[in-house]
Amino acid sequence: MLSQSESDIIKTLKDMENSQKELKHELMKICWFMRGGVTYDEANTMSPQEREIIARLVKDNMETTKKTGQPFF
Repeated sequence: MLSQSESDIIKTLKDMENSQKELKHELMKICWFMRGGVTYDEANTMSPQEREIIARLVKDNMETTKKTGQPFF
């Protein structure tokens, strides 16, 4: 990183900041969909694979909700 230009370093830092924001959004989404069943701290300790599994479960449940016409709470 020390051999990079200032603009490259700034771009790298912006990319890292965006990645951090995306991760926080994903964690908050997990907490919201789990309705308190998972705290933010617990979500924060999950591996990427665990977060991916939960995201798939949420997606599957949303699709089932749409197909059945049942309310999603």
